[in-house]
Amino acid sequence: MKILKNYLYNVLYQLFVIIVPLITMPYIAKILGPNGVGINTFTNSNTQYFILFGSMGVSIYGNRQIAYLRNDTKTVSKVFWEIYLMRFITILISLFFFYIFVLITGRYKYAYIMQSIQILAAAFDISWLFMGFENFRVTVLRNIIVKLISIVLIFVLVKNHTDVIMYIFIISISQLLGNLSMFTYIKEYIKLVDFRSLNIWRHLKPSIELFIPQIALQIYLVLNKSMLGFMVSVKAAGFYEYSDKIVRMILAIVTSLSAVMMPRMANTFANGDKVKVKEYLIKSFHFVNFIAFPMMFGLAALSLKLAPFLFTEKFNPVSILLIIESLIVIPIAWASISSQQFLVPLNLNKEYTISVALGALVSVLLNVPLIFLWGEVGAMISTVICEWTVTIYQMSILKRYMDIFDFFIDTWKYLFSGIVMFIIVFYFNCIFKLTIISLILEVVGGICIYLVLLYFLHSKMLMELIYIIKNKF
Repeated sequence: MKILKNYLYNVLYQLFVIIVPLITMPYIAKILGPNGVGINTFTNSNTQYFILFGSMGVSIYGNRQIAYLRNDTKTVSKVFWEIYLMRFITILISLFFFYIFVLITGRYKYAYIMQSIQILAAAFDISWLFMGFENFRVTVLRNIIVKLISIVLIFVLVKNHTDVIMYIFIISISQLLGNLSMFTYIKEYIKLVDFRSLNIWRHLKPSIELFIPQIALQIYLVLNKSMLGFMVSVKAAGFYEYSDKIVRMILAIVTSLSAVMMPRMANTFANGDKVKVKEYLIKSFHFVNFIAFPMMFGLAALSLKLAPFLFTEKFNPVSILLIIESLIVIPIAWASISSQQFLVPLNLNKEYTISVALGALVSVLLNVPLIFLWGEVGAMISTVICEWTVTIYQMSILKRYMDIFDFFIDTWKYLFSGIVMFIIVFYFNCIFKLTIISLILEVVGGICIYLVLLYFLHSKMLMELIYIIKNKF
């Protein structure tokens, strides 16, 4: 029940995260235009490198360590303060080098200064503590409040294309204040310790082991935007960013399960219950397949008219990018389970590192020729190939430890139902003008078609959900 509760909290937040950009992104696209959006995308993508290096893989490592030790208050308090102080120091070092970078780069200095607040915000991020204790309520409520405040400030203070700096400042300062607010909750879990007894640097090596794959991961998540900004234009980076934001918003619902399950899997493995580990994996794969396939096909069916409808005709290039990027929904859904519910909790850091390093290598090799040939379309093709490469490798590792046939028993049913849904929704999307009402009808209609088909195909996951609902009510 706790898993379900945390998942619902996380899904509630992810739905909120989807709704918020649907409100703000069209407004920002109209006010700032492709150039303003591109400046934010370009400077933010470069800032993320410094956040990554300063964070040193602590988000995953800290989450896992808290999950391992959470039954021992004294030990977990000591470990928390050690990890937190280590990260605080490394973030400050990263911030120092960021300002050197800003002095050297010469372009968009004011935008970069506002982005630097996000680096400082990372120093106060302790969400990994609450995730380790499987308390998603704190992080979810905090994020919702912060985003609501930022929405109000954006509509009040961002009024024309020259307000791009103000927009970046609002996003950055909201993140900082939100992270600071989480400290009011730690007294329930963490006690003060003798700080002279702390050995903060003992966590450096294991953090770096998880930091290396984060570097590789960031390469193929952020590198495309940076390279588009350098090789093509900040507009191209902005088009890529808006497509990526829509897809990642949808993916957040799919990957919410792995975020919730990671500390549970780590704790289960620490207790030596391998049978339970496999049981959790099977159920997770069935569930993400059940929701990932309709999301992939539904997004592709709506893509042609969705981008100009949301962001004005200036963002027409986003449409084709959305169709291409919808192909990453399935591999990321699978990889979220194989990595966050198996490789990381079971301490298979080497295998996890190789998988994302392979993706980064493919990204580096493909980006230059594909961006040179086709610009943002080439960058998106590179992204799709990278994600599938990572997922295929991770699944091959998972296969070494257990029979994965049970994970994909009903996959053909989801694929078939998704294709039929796509054909019908795509047809109506082409013949009717897209409005809010028609968009809602197409989404609801697509879901109904998908569920009806699965019902007649006797999908195991759908039957289980129907059984749960009947018993509940």
